[in-house]
Amino acid sequence: MTDVLVENISKTYPKLKHKALDNINLEIEKGALFGLIGPDGAGKTTLFRILTTLLLPDEGRATVNNFDVVNEYKAIRKRVGYMPGKFSLYQDMSVSENLHFFATIFNTSIQQNYNLIKSIYEQLEPFKDRLAGQLSGGMKQKLALCCALIHRPTVLFLDEPTTGVDTVSRKEFWEMLKHLKTEGITILVSTPYMDEANLCEKIALIQDGKIMSVNTPQQIIKDYKHQLYAIKANDMSRLLNLLRANKQIQTVYSFGEFHHISFKEHNNNNIQVLTNTLQQNQLENIIINPISPTIEDCFIQQMSNSSNGN
Repeated sequence: MTDVLVENISKTYPKLKHKALDNINLEIEKGALFGLIGPDGAGKTTLFRILTTLLLPDEGRATVNNFDVVNEYKAIRKRVGYMPGKFSLYQDMSVSENLHFFATIFNTSIQQNYNLIKSIYEQLEPFKDRLAGQLSGGMKQKLALCCALIHRPTVLFLDEPTTGVDTVSRKEFWEMLKHLKTEGITILVSTPYMDEANLCEKIALIQDGKIMSVNTPQQIIKDYKHQLYAIKANDMSRLLNLLRANKQIQTVYSFGEFHHISFKEHNNNNIQVLTNTLQQNQLENIIINPISPTIEDCFIQQMSNSSNGN
């Protein structure tokens, strides 16, 4: 059963040179943990705001729980939970007051749905009388999630929920999502962190308002077209310039302490020929190793294909 359907959705903002969303199509199954992966400005928040009925699309249609986002917005608002990227709870109210407030809005109570938020709220309970504005980033995140869940939504939208929180809090948050999935809730998460893509069952890569690829993280990695290599030397800046000028090289970009490259043609002499060329240009301590691509490598490849019109 499809829980979220997006058909040819487009959205334009007057000051943007390109469409915020450009003919977006997605189909998300009930009970899925789905990731929308892309950098800031890619269109993730705009899509989430349309699906949660906070923004009207210019073109196309979308449904959540089979309700139309334009014509049946009231039904959708009763059924979805939304955690925006920016902490938006009442900072001058306590943890307990925020929870009671949002429960009241949805005509429910904390007690009625406590089993859904219990594992999260137990971490907050020692701070239940503390003002929300005085919580740490990780605790604010947990409070916002509790408020988004207090009415037991069927679909949960989480817009960059781990941005700005520490590594431990990020890990804890994803463990919470795995638990929530067992409750049958469909979860859509947007994130700029490519490593979080592997924690989703299925993902969409989005850039400049366009969906570049939709599949499981494993299949997207499997579909990577080239053998990838990691290369480093004593002068990384000069190495990058030489690689960009080298006619052997198909793609090159910096990646941590290495540069990642692929070759235009596949043959056994590629590495030796490249090494000789770099040594002739006085580079030393050259290391080249074949590697498996990550989601980030796949994203960069998809961006390159899009810019080349492929």
